[in-house]
Amino acid sequence: MEIILAKRAGFCFGVKRATQMAFEAADKGGTTYTLGPIIHSPQVVQRLEDMGVKVLRGLDGVDDGTIIIRSHGVTAEELDEAVRRQLEVVDATCPFVKKAQEHVKSLSEAGYDVVVVGDADHPEVQGIVSFAKGKVYVVGSGEEAERLPVMRKVGIVAQTTQSFENLKHVVLECLLKGGEIRVFNTICDATSVRQEEAMQLASQVECMIVIGGYNSANTKRLAEVCAELQPRTHHIETADELDSSWFGGVTRVGVTAGASTPKWLIDEVVEKIRELNAEKNG
Repeated sequence: MEIILAKRAGFCFGVKRATQMAFEAADKGGTTYTLGPIIHSPQVVQRLEDMGVKVLRGLDGVDDGTIIIRSHGVTAEELDEAVRRQLEVVDATCPFVKKAQEHVKSLSEAGYDVVVVGDADHPEVQGIVSFAKGKVYVVGSGEEAERLPVMRKVGIVAQTTQSFENLKHVVLECLLKGGEIRVFNTICDATSVRQEEAMQLASQVECMIVIGGYNSANTKRLAEVCAELQPRTHHIETADELDSSWFGGVTRVGVTAGASTPKWLIDEVVEKIRELNAEKNG
């Protein structure tokens, strides 16, 4: 059985940067926290916890130590609170997310009603929204954008993991809602490139394995686009979840991984597939 690994599987630039910053901070010792999980990989979060880095939901009761800002960013209020408490801040926010935050802030200060294209429950979006000074709306699709009110000036940004097609649909709806529109395409190229590569791979194999946290938006989307082309697509977090029955009659299996998936997890999955194949043919 041939195993084909996507070239861009695993960490994107922003996640790699955030993870490196977190482990470097942990190596320095002292009291260290992350405000929310550093990335959407339970295995990486656990490794940091083993090094003494605690995950916080908020800053209540924290009066000293180092606070690491996760790759998805946090709200403007949380940042201000960390400064007020005189904590040492290691800002590992992805630069692409940071740019979206800055656009929202500048648009709202310029009098635009802001529309953020994304998942309202996602921490990245919650952080981006918090930088608005005026009216701000979150829409997940063109259909949701149809329900927006009429606005004089509209500023649009996107969650970094959104698809370009979805952003385009929202923009088209907003053209009917506003007199003046400014659009910032804040989608990270890594997202679209990985999805295109995954779809191409899924169309060439008989089984597709997508590795990444179940709480990772970009991994879930990878699994969805692969499943549309290859019904035998399986989203897993670790090698232990692999099932030998998935590979019955399969001669080519594709493997890809979300942007928050470390290389060591990918390597473990590929090795386990090889072992299962050897057992089957043994």
